[in-house]
Amino acid sequence: ELENQLSTKSETLNELKKSLAFNGSADQTPEALSLRIPELCEMVDSIVNQVAQLKTSVQSIMEQWRVYDEVYTEVNLKTTSYLYCINQCKPSVLSMEALKHQIKTLQ
Repeated sequence: ELENQLSTKSETLNELKKSLAFNGSADQTPEALSLRIPELCEMVDSIVNQVAQLKTSVQSIMEQWRVYDEVYTEVNLKTTSYLYCINQCKPSVLSMEALKHQIKTLQ
């Protein structure tokens, strides 16, 4: 979608450049200029609308990234917590001597 909008803006810019080059060689009478003003206003309105659409799209994308960052942080925290719990719940490996000592203590 963004690529389409940028492509459209590029085409509009090229049209304006061609129009400027064409008008640079033509007579710049007030009558000729007054005929071009509505066309130029229409182009400006089109560009303003495209920029507004692009801004809305970018805001939506930024909101999605913000949500992604929040969820990623939460998942990362929970994963770290679970790994810690798993490491704490593992039975410690005792040597035979340590086991014998514990048995004597319990007796």
